[in-house]
Amino acid sequence: MLLRSTLIYAPAILFTRLSALLLLVVATRLIDQTEYGLLTLVVTVGELTDSAVTNWLRIALLRLGGKDEVSRGSLMLAGRVLVVTTLVGIAVSVLASGVVAPERWTDFSIAVSTYLVVGAVSRLALTVLQMQQRHRTYAMLEFGRAVLQLILPVAAILVVKDSFLVVSLAASAATLLAGLAALRLVLARTIDGPARFSHGELFALGIPLIALAVVGFGLNSAERVLLKLYYDAGAVAVFAAAYALARQPIDTIANAINMGGFPEMVSRFDRDGPAAAAAFLSRQMALLARLSFPVAALLIALSTDIADLLLPADYHGPVGQLFPLIALAVIAGNFAAFVFQNMIHAHKRPWLLILTALPGSAVTIVLSILAIPPLAEVGAALALAGGALASLAAAVAIAQWLTPIPMAWRDLAASVGIAVATGIAAFIASALLGEAWPLFRLAAGGMAGGLVFLGLNALVHPHETRALAGKVKLRLGIA
Repeated sequence: MLLRSTLIYAPAILFTRLSALLLLVVATRLIDQTEYGLLTLVVTVGELTDSAVTNWLRIALLRLGGKDEVSRGSLMLAGRVLVVTTLVGIAVSVLASGVVAPERWTDFSIAVSTYLVVGAVSRLALTVLQMQQRHRTYAMLEFGRAVLQLILPVAAILVVKDSFLVVSLAASAATLLAGLAALRLVLARTIDGPARFSHGELFALGIPLIALAVVGFGLNSAERVLLKLYYDAGAVAVFAAAYALARQPIDTIANAINMGGFPEMVSRFDRDGPAAAAAFLSRQMALLARLSFPVAALLIALSTDIADLLLPADYHGPVGQLFPLIALAVIAGNFAAFVFQNMIHAHKRPWLLILTALPGSAVTIVLSILAIPPLAEVGAALALAGGALASLAAAVAIAQWLTPIPMAWRDLAASVGIAVATGIAAFIASALLGEAWPLFRLAAGGMAGGLVFLGLNALVHPHETRALAGKVKLRLGIA
């Protein structure tokens, strides 16, 4: 089940991340570094506010709304709540814009407010598609959004250079078009009937998640905001570029695994009980480690080549120090969110999620204040990693208290060993090419690391490797 859902969602998520990566390459070369820094801060403030006012609705709907058939009553109820919470989010984001970017307050407020509105439409429609089990439709729409989110912003950059507002609005237009298409498809398949849940049930799950987003400010955004306040938007641009490059591949894998895994885990919890959900999450933990650890090792080993190929010289900075810290933070965050916090969601105890965020936020804010002034971007990465590890530790403790998740120690150890071997092979292969063009060094390192990864996985996990190969062949239509 995990492999099947991962293979269904992976292409859509991959194209979305690839689009963001290509936009990064173009934007860092065609717009001013300060403008790019402000663009990334729009996304930072937008994501933070969105998680508080709309993202919780996705989790609540998946937990309460059931699978396959979705009633118009459920959709209308969720839509009304979404309108109100989005308006609240816009008001909050406008106030936050005055703190984050007072010198460009009007443009920044417009960009973030638009981001929130189009994100709300898209998120609701795509969530209902998941509830309707229309996974391939979801994947196709995400692919379309990825294409538009590359084409429209690049066109905007070429027409109006050095304007983060124009680029942000173009990206939001792409999200809106995909969201409206998804909403039309959703409405065609909804059935008549009342809502399957009440406002009270929705907010019983939602309010703790909103509180979690507020408490999680430090964990999710503090280092970038404080970097802007201590330095400038240019420093944020350097950190954000490294963060995007080190995060995207790892996050692509983790999100693909969890996209199909979360509804299935919840279904098993309701049908077979907590022990069955815990066993499923243990397998999800093992798969996360097996796929994300080696990818992180490749990113660390080839960080200099990646920066040389994809970023202008002004953005290189201390990438060799940033990539390991960011990769560690992303992996810790994914394990916390997609394994241990999932158990909290399954138990419908969302208030406990706040206890997982508090330590992480506190550590991130304290480390940001201590480390950013002397270390700039590296200090921000240290704060990010420290907060993620603190949050992971808290999530493990709480989840194990609710229903112990069997720790996949053997898989974790094997994945660490495979990752180390993968990284070493990639680093040596790249270094042997000396001063060759970065693309050649990157290709050599990636190929060497990939072969080591595949070979060791086939040796350590022969049955799973054959199963994965069979699934890939089936998806590609290979006889």
